[in-house]
Amino acid sequence: QVQLVESGGGLVQPGGSLRLSCAASGSIFSVNAMNWYRQAPGKQREFVAQITPGGNTNYADSVKGRFTISRDNAKNTVYLQMNSLKPEDTAVYYCNAARYYVSGHVDDYWGQGTQVTVSS
Repeated sequence: QVQLVESGGGLVQPGGSLRLSCAASGSIFSVNAMNWYRQAPGKQREFVAQITPGGNTNYADSVKGRFTISRDNAKNTVYLQMNSLKPEDTAVYYCNAARYYVSGHVDDYWGQGTQVTVSS
């Protein structure tokens, strides 16, 4: 059982920055890819960023060059540094832990979400 808790959301102006945190229940980063997703009002949930057990990162095209995903293994915490924020970044941001199996099966765990609002 994996538990994830997000924090760090809030209200910022366009062009501002926020750092989101995701605290995990245990040392899971060796076997789980860590992801950030977001869901805006009236829209589907979308992928934002990923860091693999090996430390590789992937980003959605919409956030490349602006967002950075990282982790602190000692603190069992994943971060999402968000810079140059735009109004279209407004959404509830969710932390996700995904374990991929050779069979194609995926174990998914989700946090409760944290609200990010970008507005003037």
